[in-house]
Order: sequence, then C-alpha cells, then structure tokens
Amino acid sequence: MFSGIIETTGIITDIKEDGSNKHFTIESSISHEAYIDQSISHNGVCLTVISTTPYSHTVTAIKETMDVTNLSKWQKGDIINLERSVLANSRIDGHFVQGHVDTALECIDIKEEKGSWYFYFRTSSKYENLMVPKGSICVNGVSLTLVNVNTDSFSVAIIPYTYEHTNFKNTKPNDLVNIEFDILGKYIVKYIERIRAI
Repeated sequence: MFSGIIETTGIITDIKEDGSNKHFTIESSISHEAYIDQSISHNGVCLTVISTTPYSHTVTAIKETMDVTNLSKWQKGDIINLERSVLANSRIDGHFVQGHVDTALECIDIKEEKGSWYFYFRTSSKYENLMVPKGSICVNGVSLTLVNVNTDSFSVAIIPYTYEHTNFKNTKPNDLVNIEFDILGKYIVKYIERIRAI
C-alpha cells in the first residue's frame, strides 16, 4: 500500500529481457536501503525488488504488467518516480494507492498557469464513472486531485514542488502515463453494476 507521495526519483541504468519479462535496474537515493522481496512503487507500479547493490536495485515486470502500463516504453536514462510502502504509523498525506495500475493514458496538453501547471490526459467514457472533480487519482505514482473531468479527457494541477521533485517536469504531450483510479470509486462502481444486474 502506498500514499502517492513520491519519496524521490531514480534513473534507469539497465534493462534486460528475460523471455517475456524485463528486468529494470534503477539508481536512486533510496536504493541502498532496498532489500530483496520489497515492494516499491515505480511510476505508480508496484514492483518487487529482486537484487540490490549499494547504489541500485533491480525489479522485474511480467508481460501483463507491461501491457497495461507504460513500462514497455521505458528506456535507459528515463527518470522514474519512486515510493516505498507506507508504514502503519505514518500519516497518509495523499490517498490509498495500491500500485495496481488500471491503464496507461496519453498526455495531450500542458499549460503553465502563473507558476503552476495543468496537465491534460486523453481518456474514454468507460473510465468517466471512476473520476469526479476534486476527487483523487494517481498519475505515474503521484497522488493528485482531479480538476476537470470530461468524457474524453481530464486534467490535474501540479504545484511547483511536485513539478520539481517528480518526473512531471520530464513529461511531454504524447507521453503515456500510468493511471490508477481511486480504489473507493472502483468498489462503488462495481457494487452499482452488480445491483443493476439483479
């Protein structure tokens, strides 16, 4: 379980294919504390650490994960948002994030607004019921508040601190980002669908 509050960013230093899987090696300021079998959020994707060095850690992604997320687009040198799981005695400053990405969506526009930024993403009507204005959404592992929600797009606002301390400053139009919708919203939609089916 994560909170969507990014601890740090890391840089991908190596990618190795292993059948249909890929191993990603990331250097970061928290890698020296990583341990084997630990779950760490990488751009919002919960991945398990399989090996470590004093400066890096390696995780594995299976084909299913790469099909749903933007991991298949990752390249050496890419900057990745990182968050370790929350502690039981920690404040949850963001919202409950599972690290189970629902889909990867395209950034379609970025607008600067007096020191802050608005990021716009293309979506589809099948996700519209999972979002509400001022509700929570996780984008590349970052807990954010939805600004506008339309049938084919939504937007979030990024403050300067978040912009500088995550990979939002590297995100460009046409880039794919990992999206995890609010778990509470998903349960409510599922419940209503079951009631309607009765």
